[in-house]
Amino acid sequence: MSATQPMPRREFLKNTGLTGIALILGFSAADAAGTARLTNLSGLPGPDPSEPFGLTPYLSIDRSGKITFFNPKPEMGQGTYQSVTALVAEELEVPLDMVHVITSSGQKGIDSQSAGGSSSIRGGYTKLRKVGAAAREMLQSAAAKQWNVPVSECAAAGNATIVHQPSGKSLGYGQLVEAAAMIAVPANPTLKDPKDFKILGKPSARADVPLKVNGSAMFGIDASLPGMAFASVERCPVLGSKLVSFDDTAALKVPGVLKVVKALRVQGKHRDEGVAVVAENYWAAVKGRKALKIQWDHQGLDQFSTTGFEQHLRELAKSDGLIAHNSGDFDKAMQEAPKKLEALYETPVVSHSTMEPMNCLAHWKEDDKVDIWTSSQGASLIKRELAQTLGIPEDNITPHINFLGGGFGRRLASDFASEAAFISKAAGRPVKVIWTREDDTRMGPFRPMTFSAMRGALSADGKALAFQHKVVSPSINATKNDKYDKTKPDRSMTEGISDQKYEIPNMKNAYVFADIHIPMQAWRSVTSSTLAYAHESFIDEMAVAAGKDPMAFRLEMLSAPSDTKKVLLKLKEVSNWDQPLPKGWGRGVAQYEFFAGLAGNVVEVSSTSGGGVKIEKVYAVIDLGTVVNPSMVEAQVEGAIVMAITAATKDAIRFEKGQAIPSNFHNNRMLRINEMPPVEVHILAEGGAVIKGVGEPGLPPVAPALCNAIFAATGKRIRRLPFDINKI
Repeated sequence: MSATQPMPRREFLKNTGLTGIALILGFSAADAAGTARLTNLSGLPGPDPSEPFGLTPYLSIDRSGKITFFNPKPEMGQGTYQSVTALVAEELEVPLDMVHVITSSGQKGIDSQSAGGSSSIRGGYTKLRKVGAAAREMLQSAAAKQWNVPVSECAAAGNATIVHQPSGKSLGYGQLVEAAAMIAVPANPTLKDPKDFKILGKPSARADVPLKVNGSAMFGIDASLPGMAFASVERCPVLGSKLVSFDDTAALKVPGVLKVVKALRVQGKHRDEGVAVVAENYWAAVKGRKALKIQWDHQGLDQFSTTGFEQHLRELAKSDGLIAHNSGDFDKAMQEAPKKLEALYETPVVSHSTMEPMNCLAHWKEDDKVDIWTSSQGASLIKRELAQTLGIPEDNITPHINFLGGGFGRRLASDFASEAAFISKAAGRPVKVIWTREDDTRMGPFRPMTFSAMRGALSADGKALAFQHKVVSPSINATKNDKYDKTKPDRSMTEGISDQKYEIPNMKNAYVFADIHIPMQAWRSVTSSTLAYAHESFIDEMAVAAGKDPMAFRLEMLSAPSDTKKVLLKLKEVSNWDQPLPKGWGRGVAQYEFFAGLAGNVVEVSSTSGGGVKIEKVYAVIDLGTVVNPSMVEAQVEGAIVMAITAATKDAIRFEKGQAIPSNFHNNRMLRINEMPPVEVHILAEGGAVIKGVGEPGLPPVAPALCNAIFAATGKRIRRLPFDINKI
């Protein structure tokens, strides 16, 4: 399997040898029942015979036998070049190294051209297998006709050939595509029995890794065009301020500076002006930017502080909020229960801190057509959002999506791309805009600050009677929509809290909206990254109040069979939960299920002489049902654990006088390799119809399991993140 940067449709057809004959399979528009059907796009009449109706296939096989797959899922480290391609290759009966992979660029005929929400495999598992299976059956039918034998006697041999089993005759896929292209696409091709899989479910190497190791991989920041300029943008550090005026006299005197123009950054309802210095090289752009003199109107936003907003959330936590879930009679149960508990859990604003800073090369042409080269989590997102922001048709926008140096939800927004497009238009040439690490850290958008007001009740014998999780937080959706409805509970901000399988008879969960002027954006595992911490830590508090072992307490609330119960039982087994730990050690458990999937952790810690703790080991169990590449699952779970520990024990984004204080990795620290504990990953893969996500579920239960372990070791309950792991 080879991985390349994307290319335009016409160039793709030329480079793959499509001069008129190829087997091209895509999906038609949805029919009346809402089902997208497989369609043979081969040989359809159009203005150019090599470009039928401008439709784009997922899969093509040309006469030379070259197999090309248009991957709709950008590669940001999660392994989609291998995993998504494997779905097609498995059914097509070819090894991965025979498939040429091109990232899609927003073409019509390819849906779901974005990666987020752990949806790449969940969304395409069956559909993309059908693409490969349909092509295989069409090639088998073409061979049967040529040999005048029953189709049942023809089989794909595993090396891009069809074999007539009785005689041993064979034909390569390239020899059959002309005839196969004339065959009707099977509506329901037969998928392989999982027991016959050669690729799926087996560890396999990733094609993108050698490219990233040897430096040949193309990321968004590597894009280049003849005659392009560079730009660096000064944006007001007090978010939400207005640009009053600027003096570019000194900036224009910097050698290499070409022009200074206004920049516009659009994030949903937020429209913020900045000043862009356009130069012959990046260093000149940065020097020119430093020479600017700018006057801003802060509109009172320079009085905003984290401390003040935290107090505002604490006051809001006293209100009832909007009911997100109500079962039983919570109020009565709380009133009558012999044991009652309350706690407030606090999680901070954090940045995404992708290793590759935001960047975009934009070329606005005279005919109002725009080419975009960037690292984005979705070509379709770029087309849709830029069309809205720039005021031009989607068809005028051509994204070219390269490898991403991390996404984590930040690159689901397109503010950096539309800003670059505006600058290119003003400059009258292609312009590459590169954010500094300080820009990336301080300018957002961010994960929201989220507080959780918890209440619970127990019976005299320690059974859970009542439970409430009240979320107090700004809304990510409110950033995106200026018509945000504050009268309804925002389900995206309470995700998962009402879906836990614990059998608690009385539950009333709620949401309290907290308005904020700072733009917010989904962060890996979205709101579950904050809610699981409060939810599972408070379950632990209830277990302690009941005088019960935290694992046993959870399992007592899971009498019915469930995936949650399976995860906890597996954790209990692999962590040797019932075995005693050395003196000064503690063990904690947590699990969480939400839209992306389900995972759980057991964390072991030891007390240190300096008053802190050391994370000795993390056990992880992730429930998937079906696995494409187990080694990739392990890597993603390990990565989620790194991110979770970082967010729990390192630095928050704090604001003073309206400005974000952290600016770079010295005060917005990442977990270092010497701080990473040993991790043991276990995958539950029992098959079944439900396909669950991988990239995000491994993150939410880490912080509560860690804090529960710290309580077990030290007796100290941590209700506020982040904390200093060296000073508990």
